[in-house]
Amino acid sequence: MANIQKKNSSLGDFVFLNVTRLFAMLTLLILLGILASLVYGALPSIHKFGMAFLWSSEWNPPMEDFGAKVHIYGTVATSLIALIIAVPVSFGIALFLTELSPLWLRRPLGIAIELLAGIPSIVYGMWGLLVFAPVFGQYIQPFLTATLGRIPLIGALFQGAPIGIGILSAGVILSVMIIPFIASVMRDVFEVTPAILKESAYAVGATTWEVVWNVVLPYTKVGVIGGVMLGLGRALGETMAVTFVIGNSDQLDSASLYSAGNSIASALANEFTEAVSPMHTSALVELGLILFLITFTVLVFSKLLLMQLARGEGQRT
Repeated sequence: MANIQKKNSSLGDFVFLNVTRLFAMLTLLILLGILASLVYGALPSIHKFGMAFLWSSEWNPPMEDFGAKVHIYGTVATSLIALIIAVPVSFGIALFLTELSPLWLRRPLGIAIELLAGIPSIVYGMWGLLVFAPVFGQYIQPFLTATLGRIPLIGALFQGAPIGIGILSAGVILSVMIIPFIASVMRDVFEVTPAILKESAYAVGATTWEVVWNVVLPYTKVGVIGGVMLGLGRALGETMAVTFVIGNSDQLDSASLYSAGNSIASALANEFTEAVSPMHTSALVELGLILFLITFTVLVFSKLLLMQLARGEGQRT
């Protein structure tokens, strides 16, 4: 009887191991399949334009002359603007919810923040175009021009006609969209910090900020970086909200963040169904391949950063 039970247990372990291994391999195969299909679809564009596709600003479907510079710039610029705004705001929200908020307010406020993540992106886009853009162009952009626009070097980024839509507007809308993701992750990882560590710091006279900076953040930095990377991934791939407010211009008129631009995801959404020539379709597929590689590079960089942080912790230990 014992031998039968032992054989059944071994068989169950064998089946479980191979089923989970199959699922893991299936995920890897799907990823490789997506990459292979993108490379195959982009081959005509790659052969014709080569590496110049990355830094060419031309996008002329009738002449079949394409370049990804404007789209790459729009994607990276809007995502960086979103992170610059969203990370400190999310940190403040997570800090308030875990350390400063009254108990009766924590749950409803946390639920409200999480509900923001469930709002469809097209709703954010409509709100951005119909409500945010007019207010942004009438009040905020003139203020930024009068203040940040006078600073050397970066002042050129805040010059131009305050029309309300453009790269900066798209970045702000993206920041609103990714704040719930980053704030929720930060709050959750802040809450797993052992209470005894924080209480010990408070007992020796540390302030709330000192506890957060010297105890909570070092203990949870891996989770915090993971939350930031989650928000960045959402910002890089966002389509509809950006399409409404970025201006959808395939020409970059100036270095100003007020100017209309385009992103890779927005270009794909706007033009893929209207591409009539094989070269136009191939150029759009190559844009998708570039977005894939950008996202992959960000994930690899974040993984290497986390490994470096873990190695540093081991050396200090």
